[in-house]
Amino acid sequence: MIELRAYRAENLEAVIRLFRETVVKVNRQDYSLRQIEAWLGTDTADVRADWQISLLAHHTYLAWLAGELLGFADMTTTGYLDRLFVSANHQSEGIATKLLVALEQVVPAGLYTTESSITARPFFEAQGYRVVKRNVVVRDGIELINFTMTKYA
Repeated sequence: MIELRAYRAENLEAVIRLFRETVVKVNRQDYSLRQIEAWLGTDTADVRADWQISLLAHHTYLAWLAGELLGFADMTTTGYLDRLFVSANHQSEGIATKLLVALEQVVPAGLYTTESSITARPFFEAQGYRVVKRNVVVRDGIELINFTMTKYA
């Protein structure tokens, strides 16, 4: 049975590995190789330190099954969903829904917001989120499309 646990500092390596693998394998269907590389950026000590700070500051849950990390998500205390990623090997198993529902229950915001990838947009729409803005994000000179999406509690 899938178990949700709060993030701990020692989970950082597994979380970053899952993020990078998921973007490469899952988001590749909607983004070019150059866009994927820009999205991933560099994997440096400073980047990892920034991730650690935000993951510890936010409400962050990890989904585990038999010692394997299946996914993770984090939300600020104001209802901003910063990240939600599920392993490429465990897509469409209800893990993202489980993580999102858990965060929405622990963060009683009147309005939830996220910046969704093209790939994740249908998932968020199925969860009641609506597109309020299409964005063009530039990273390392490469344009990436995402969507500001909101949901009223």
